[in-house]
Amino acid sequence: MGKSLFTVGEEVKIKASGESVTISKCQYVKNMKRYSYIVKEYPNTFYFEEELTEE
Repeated sequence: MGKSLFTVGEEVKIKASGESVTISKCQYVKNMKRYSYIVKEYPNTFYFEEELTEE
């Protein structure tokens, strides 16, 4: 398990839309061997690291 790319409270962009969002939760998905993120703006949707980019 590596270190997550983004941290809680960090502002990032959704690659598909270019929209700025804020990370509210981060967790490691063991069976997929990668991190998932929930953002404040869309609390019912999760994103993987490759779907997000730094501001």
